[in-house]
Amino acid sequence: MPRDEHALRAAVEQSAAVLTAAGFPKMPARVLMSLAVAERGGKTAAELADELTVSPAAISGAVRYLQTVGIIHRIPQPGSRRDKWELLDDAWYSTLVAKSPVYAAISALSDKLADAIGDDDSPPGARTREMARFYRFIDRKMPELLRDWEDERGSVG
Repeated sequence: MPRDEHALRAAVEQSAAVLTAAGFPKMPARVLMSLAVAERGGKTAAELADELTVSPAAISGAVRYLQTVGIIHRIPQPGSRRDKWELLDDAWYSTLVAKSPVYAAISALSDKLADAIGDDDSPPGARTREMARFYRFIDRKMPELLRDWEDERGSVG
């Protein structure tokens, strides 16, 4: 089945919109999804800017963000000043593993907030205590979930 560039671009934009609605920054979401469907070897900032019809400055900020969170990496191009950017093969997994310690920190800080409020029956006290419970749950379940994913990955192929 031949690659349908029109459908692919529409799906990239729709996927980026869903990520943006979930709280991901808009331009990094668009760049991320464009790189997700790129052939091996990635794309230059100029190629991304042209494809997404945005300025090079917008691409620069987006790739800086995505590189900081560990989703993409730079591929130097010998003999050229232009690097390419590529999505890491295990970006989703690596990013989640890297963020794992954050859940314990958020739960501890949420408990501090609830303690400072002092009344677990008040709306803000109940809300912050529930937030702490939720992030403790996520922190406790994440290692099991990641082991399950590794098992799933290993069973394919």
